[in-house]
Amino acid sequence: MSEKHVILLTGAAGGIGSTIAEYFATSGCQLLLTDIDKNRLADLAARLRDQYGINAEPVPADITRETDREQLLSTAREMRVDVLINNAGYNRFGLLADIGDGDIERIFSINVIAPVLLCKAMIPWFSTLDSAHIVNIGSIFGSLGYAGFASYSASKYSLRGFSEALRRELANTSIKVHYLAPRAIKTAFNEPAVNSMNAELGVAMDIPDVIPCAIERMLETGKSELYIGRPERYFVKLNALFQRLVDKGLAGQLQTIQRYARSATGNSQTGK
Repeated sequence: MSEKHVILLTGAAGGIGSTIAEYFATSGCQLLLTDIDKNRLADLAARLRDQYGINAEPVPADITRETDREQLLSTAREMRVDVLINNAGYNRFGLLADIGDGDIERIFSINVIAPVLLCKAMIPWFSTLDSAHIVNIGSIFGSLGYAGFASYSASKYSLRGFSEALRRELANTSIKVHYLAPRAIKTAFNEPAVNSMNAELGVAMDIPDVIPCAIERMLETGKSELYIGRPERYFVKLNALFQRLVDKGLAGQLQTIQRYARSATGNSQTGK
């Protein structure tokens, strides 16, 4: 990477987050890392400092809490952060009728509300810089609603719409807004039932390394949206133009999805 950014990364201690952090650490970027898991976060920051000699600052935080977001903003200003990567996410695989209300609220709190409020908080600071970037990590399911992921799909649809609107709102500023939509990624984020279902359905799953490579491409080229996976990009376009055709195509997978979704939730409505 030609430019040495200072990056605020949410969900940094997870599989995708730690991969993003390490990738940009190798480029000499400074990192403000945040996650709710303070022990894994501290270990990650220490390892990156020792291995790459960079400034990696861990700030444990629950990004759904206002006080924690304020702490992040304060540290971001001190470090002169110029890139916000909203990577933190949450999912609960299962049929909507079987998922607890608490899980649904958590999906929207982490996947939509927290990123929106973080962007809002960062804009005044970013407006003082010559150049700044917001990268929202979405999903192919943010353009292609998928059975078993109704709440997750809805949250990523919301994040995609927010990114598009914010990009247009900030078009005459120095702040660039990017939306990255990965397909399935091989991480511990996936429940075992999801991995088994994807294997049976032949769903392609990428390694986490594709994410930071795509982010770097967006930062360097200014690309506003990027969808990972050629077949998935095709289905996104097809779904936008011929929704009924995609409905018919995915209907053949429904019984398999229902079987795995019910096994994942135990066909219960607990979890509130």
